[in-house]
Amino acid sequence: MSGLSAALQPRFHARIGELPAAAWDSLRPDDNPFVSHAFLAALEATGCIRNDWGWQAHHLGLYEGDTLVAAAPLYLKGNSHGEFVFDWSWASAWERAGGEYYPKLLNAVPYSPVTGPRLLAGRGRHAAALRQALVTAMRGEVDRLGLSSLHANFLLADELPAFDDHWLTRTDVQFHWHNRGYADFDAFLAALNHKKRKNIRHERAQVVRSGLQIEMRGGASLSRDEWRRVHALYESTFDAKGNHAALTRAFFLSLGDTLADAVQLVLARDGETIVAMALLIQSADTLYGRYWGASVEVPGLHFELCYYRGIEHAIARGLQRFEPGAQGEHKLARGFLPVHTHSRHYLAHPQFRRAVRDALVHETDSVQAYAQELAAHSPYAHGRTTDDAA
Repeated sequence: MSGLSAALQPRFHARIGELPAAAWDSLRPDDNPFVSHAFLAALEATGCIRNDWGWQAHHLGLYEGDTLVAAAPLYLKGNSHGEFVFDWSWASAWERAGGEYYPKLLNAVPYSPVTGPRLLAGRGRHAAALRQALVTAMRGEVDRLGLSSLHANFLLADELPAFDDHWLTRTDVQFHWHNRGYADFDAFLAALNHKKRKNIRHERAQVVRSGLQIEMRGGASLSRDEWRRVHALYESTFDAKGNHAALTRAFFLSLGDTLADAVQLVLARDGETIVAMALLIQSADTLYGRYWGASVEVPGLHFELCYYRGIEHAIARGLQRFEPGAQGEHKLARGFLPVHTHSRHYLAHPQFRRAVRDALVHETDSVQAYAQELAAHSPYAHGRTTDDAA
């Protein structure tokens, strides 16, 4: 590339299919599957991205001539569902003042509280400047459309400098497991304190006594009937908790073809019938826990499928990290340590921005106090309290 100049042109796209897949994927700094062209395209093609659900694709491409040199997954949002960085109170305050908070602009991956690249700018010497150009283009689009706000969720640490002081800073806490070179699951257990080690062995023994057969399967190996059953378990479990199951059966059916064995399923069977499942997705170094569903209640089954089998898989494959999803203090007792996540928020109205910034001081203090409290309850025998690199 000759350099950064006015020759760089932003273009916004109503479908990810309008952007070249190979060029998009080449701009990822790593192989994070959630920002792959195939994953985002599958969401759109199978009815998961819908205006009536509050999602409208508005992806950003930055071009030099006809060459895509930077990109960002971007959505016009008609609500705040499926984001996992909560701004309901901001929307309510803005609307009470007579404004229209929605639609807003969102730089994120739908339905996925997973840290990963959001400003796709490759790995070259211009990457930092291109990330800043993407942020400038997104802000320009907010002004052009007269939107209330722009949000960038679950950012990588090296993307944060692209956001200047006009952006509000938010952090939260997730629980991640890190591989310390464990030879096997028993070696991991040996690193825990006695009480936590005993509890995990008890939970796993409960599942063994249930008589259910547990297996780990690559997504490409599942039949269409098995995928339908997996989706039915996901859907019914979401419904039972009063949540909206936004991922369609067609999306699940596409996963084996789209991501192949980057998708991993932990399946529990009663005879031939799949009665519980955990769906995980992996990159070259990280395992991501995503969805769980069950038609039976068995003590310890959720922990077995969602955590312990994932840890075993990560150790066996030499993966460095296991991110099992948002929230859940119960993960701490099972070897997952607190990690900070990062988001940035641009509110177009200066006075509203100042008011929210003042409120965020208290939120930030609360998050820090929460993280410190968690650190005092490390499950590890030698007192390791965090895996936060940020």
